[in-house]
Amino acid sequence: MKYGVFLSFRGKDTRNGFTSHLYKDLCQKKVQTIIDDELQRGDEISQALLTAIEASKVLVVVFSKHYASSKWCLDELVQIMDCRKRNKNYFVIPVFYCINPSDVRKQTGSFADAFDKHEKNFKHNIQRVKTWRTALSEAANLAGWDSRVTRPESRLIDEIVKDILKKLNHGASSCFEGLIGIDRQMEPIMSLLCKVFPDFQRRGIWAMVGLGKTTSADDALTKFPVVSKIPIFLQT
Repeated sequence: MKYGVFLSFRGKDTRNGFTSHLYKDLCQKKVQTIIDDELQRGDEISQALLTAIEASKVLVVVFSKHYASSKWCLDELVQIMDCRKRNKNYFVIPVFYCINPSDVRKQTGSFADAFDKHEKNFKHNIQRVKTWRTALSEAANLAGWDSRVTRPESRLIDEIVKDILKKLNHGASSCFEGLIGIDRQMEPIMSLLCKVFPDFQRRGIWAMVGLGKTTSADDALTKFPVVSKIPIFLQT
């Protein structure tokens, strides 16, 4: 199964507030979103989690005060950053929720306290701790959102959703590029979709046989990949 967005976060910090509101808004925009609360947790990253990460195009990491205290979150972040390195078509969006991005990047503040404990608990596996530090620094250097800058929270969520929608549609390729006449034929269709997106549920194309209804529908779906969890059209 393919997802649009994967949300990574520290549950005790944002589960019942910011993350739940972001998840709700994404679902309202018909963006198929996986939240890691839906996946069974254990001592190690599960195959189900790895599959969900790899199946998502946009990976949103919500950094918060106690994020670094969770080895689960840190292992998850390592997988997210590895996924980005393997495939440049993945987008990682860091969100710094009530925390200074510098604390994430340099592991200072509450992150320093967390790593003091990690280094004691993993003194026989210090390489794992170094891997966590590298992933945090790399993620914090990416373009993201700071809750202390973009306010109020409702505006922050609106801006993040817009950013996600833009990235989901970025580079949506069509196998019909270069097909003579397709652009002219698609103009009225795309105009209609843009006017009603994202609130429409169904749209139909009616025309005589042989005028390119199926080709036009195929092309429209590549240009609007987030309009539905399961976009379907019926051929006649």
